[in-house]
Amino acid sequence: MGTTERVDGRIARGNETRRLILERAVRTASVEGLEGLSLGRLASELKLSKSGVFALFGSKEDLQLATVRAAIDVYVDVVVQPARDLPPGIGRLWRLCTGWLAYSRDRVFPGGCFFYSVTAEYDSRQGKVHDALAGARTNWLAYVEQTALEARQAGEVAEGTDVSQLAFELVALLEMANAESVLHNEFTSYDKAGRAILDRLRAVATDVSTLPDSL
Repeated sequence: MGTTERVDGRIARGNETRRLILERAVRTASVEGLEGLSLGRLASELKLSKSGVFALFGSKEDLQLATVRAAIDVYVDVVVQPARDLPPGIGRLWRLCTGWLAYSRDRVFPGGCFFYSVTAEYDSRQGKVHDALAGARTNWLAYVEQTALEARQAGEVAEGTDVSQLAFELVALLEMANAESVLHNEFTSYDKAGRAILDRLRAVATDVSTLPDSL
């Protein structure tokens, strides 16, 4: 085996180990928070060498930041990308909301929405982890607002609609459904939120036939 093959093999093994660690880390953090993460604990749970895990991340903060980035990747794949397959309009906005409700309801992360769970830990702190979480939240709200704006530009949302306010209300309903479900281990909150979101969208739609009559 040549030197290049050995190096490539080590890189591939390192990437796979990193993937396994982050997969476990996002699941753990969604339930116990980012402060609950430990390089030693993850190494023990995954039966990996502690030195190998430390070589991949270096510090707890590095692990936390990598975990946030990994959660963002999952979030984009599960919530954002499916809506992008639809043309700009109110249907895309509705799909974005129903995709989010399914993401929380189906427990893509065991603790419900990863970002709702971990942001409370860092909302009054300073540092890189806080900034990463604040940035992720800002980007999400901005994306919902942009999706609503594109629906208005497409003529499917009434011209006078305040898309910033609309986006705020939609996100608030989504997060309330998640919070109630996780806290009380019940799932009726998703239907309640879905109906409220549908009512809100129908109220601003220029053609209500583009939306379902009910859930």
